[in-house]
Amino acid sequence: MLVYEAKIKGTEAQYRILDEMLRTGLFVRNKALRYWMDNPGVNGMDLNKYCKVLADNPEFPWVKKLNSMARQAMAERAWLAIVRFFDNCKQKVAGKKGYPKFKKLLTRASVEYKTCGWKLSSDRRYITFTDKFGAGTFRLWGTRDLHFYQIDLLKRVRIVRRSDGYYVQFCINHERKETHELTGRMLGLDVGLNHFYTDSEGNQIENPRFLRQGEKSLKRAARQLSRKNIGSKNRKKAKNRLGRKHLKVERQRKDFVVKLARCVIQSSDLVAIEDLQVKNMVKNHHLAKSISDASWSMFRQWLEYFGQVFAVPVVAVPPNYTSQDCSNCGTVVKKTLSNRTHQCHHCGHIQDRDWNAAINILNIALSILSKMLENTVGQTEINASRENDLCLVGSTQLSKPTRGKRKPKEQSLESRAIFGTPN
Repeated sequence: MLVYEAKIKGTEAQYRILDEMLRTGLFVRNKALRYWMDNPGVNGMDLNKYCKVLADNPEFPWVKKLNSMARQAMAERAWLAIVRFFDNCKQKVAGKKGYPKFKKLLTRASVEYKTCGWKLSSDRRYITFTDKFGAGTFRLWGTRDLHFYQIDLLKRVRIVRRSDGYYVQFCINHERKETHELTGRMLGLDVGLNHFYTDSEGNQIENPRFLRQGEKSLKRAARQLSRKNIGSKNRKKAKNRLGRKHLKVERQRKDFVVKLARCVIQSSDLVAIEDLQVKNMVKNHHLAKSISDASWSMFRQWLEYFGQVFAVPVVAVPPNYTSQDCSNCGTVVKKTLSNRTHQCHHCGHIQDRDWNAAINILNIALSILSKMLENTVGQTEINASRENDLCLVGSTQLSKPTRGKRKPKEQSLESRAIFGTPN
C-alpha cells in the first residue's frame, strides 16, 4: 500500500467546511465508542450499522451530510482501538492496556473517505468532494504524479489538517518493489546518542539533534503563547506559530531518517539492528528527551520498510550484552555508560565501545540466520525422505476413491517389459 500526499488549496469558506467535516467525523467516532461501552458484546459490524442510526437521528442533522463510507471509516477507527485493547489484554502487555478513550478536536485531525464521496479531475490536479457538505473543488499541490495509477487502485482518500494547512492523502493499492544490486556487504548497526549510529565497519553518523537545535525558538514561541488571552485571535495565531515550529522539527527528523535508511539498505546485503524497547528506555528522565530526539524507532521502521522494498533482510537481535562482550574473544567486559572504550583484559583487544557493539550485533544476526537455515534444510530433508519412502512403497492415492481399479493389460512376450526383463 502506497500513500501519496498533496497539499490542497481553496478559499477560507472551503476550509471552514473542511473543519465541519473533520468535526463530524470525530463525532461519529466518539459516538460509536460510546455505543460499544453501553452495549456489551457489540462487534465491528454493529458499529457500522450504528452509523446509519446516527445519520437518521433528527437530533444530529450534520451527520447525514458526511458520506456514508466516511462514517463507516470513522467507526472502524473506533473498532480498531477496541481490538487493540483486547489484544493487549490477551497478550498480558505490561502496564496500561490502552483502554479506548474519547478524542477531542485538535489542530491535527483527519477524516477518511473510501471509494466514493470524492472525484479526481481528468488531469489529476483537482479533487472534488461530492458529499452534502458541499466543500467543492480543491487544487492539489505536490510532486507526486497520480497518472501512473488507475482510479480503481485508489482505495482511500484522507483529509488531514495540520498547523500549516490542509492535505489530502491517497492510499494506493500497489506493492512497491525495486531492484537491488548485490554489494557483498553486511552491516551491524549500533544506535546511540553521541553518534546516531556506528556500523560494524567503524563508520559513524553524527546525531543531528533537531529538537536541541530548535529548542530556543520553541521555548520563545511557547512563552508568547502563554501570555495571550484564552480565546483571543492572538492566542490562536501564537498557537499556530508554535505548531509550525514543532512540525518543522518533525519533518526534519523524518527527512533525515528516510534518506539515511534508504542509503543503508541500498549499500548492504544484510542489516542487523538491536531490538530496543524504546518505550521503556524513555522512562529514564535524564535521557528521555535525547532518546526521543534521536528517533530510533522511526529509523527501524524505515529500515524494515526499505528492506521489504529492496528484498534486503533486516534482522533485529536481542540487545543483551552487545556492549559488554568482546567482539574478538567473547569475554564479558563490564562497562559503565561513561566508559566509551572497550578494553578486553583477556585478549588485550582495544576498540571503540559502539564499534565493538556493532560487530557483536552482526555476529549474533549471522548466527540466528545460520540456525534458521539449518532448521530449514533439516526439515526439507525430512520431508524429502518421507516423500521418497512413499514413492518406494507405492502408496499413491487416487483422485476419485470410488473409481474401480483397471484390469492390467495382458503383456505379450514380444512387448517390452515395464520393470526389468521378463523371465
